[in-house]
Amino acid sequence: MLSLQKALEAAQEVGLDLVEISPTANPPVAKIMDSGKYFYEQEKKSRQATKKRKEVEIKSIRIGIGTGIHDLELKAKQSTEFLKTGNKIKIDLALRGREKYLDRKFLEERIRRFLSIIPHQFTEEPIKKGPRGLNLIIEPKK
Repeated sequence: MLSLQKALEAAQEVGLDLVEISPTANPPVAKIMDSGKYFYEQEKKSRQATKKRKEVEIKSIRIGIGTGIHDLELKAKQSTEFLKTGNKIKIDLALRGREKYLDRKFLEERIRRFLSIIPHQFTEEPIKKGPRGLNLIIEPKK
């Protein structure tokens, strides 16, 4: 452990910079190195980290009470593609007029019928009631 003055003198003798690595440590940690190279390496690491990160989108699938089985199969096929690419899916059961006051179990059964058609493995959140009907979010299993 050196004092700040001695560390700065040692860095000047070698012709390098004194770079503070972790300022929150007690005492703060600093290294004698080329500061340009250090900051370049830090930038390079952050670019690599953002490159590896994948953006997860929430795709939306909208069904109704009277949606036919063929239409549900097409939407299930589309949902499978979304799940394969790693996206989450928000499934909306759109309700109009008096449909909003139907039995909750009946409405949830309509959503379950759609979920049973999707062949891809997924995890689901609980079904929520929104202003335009019921909805839930599913995501691919890890």
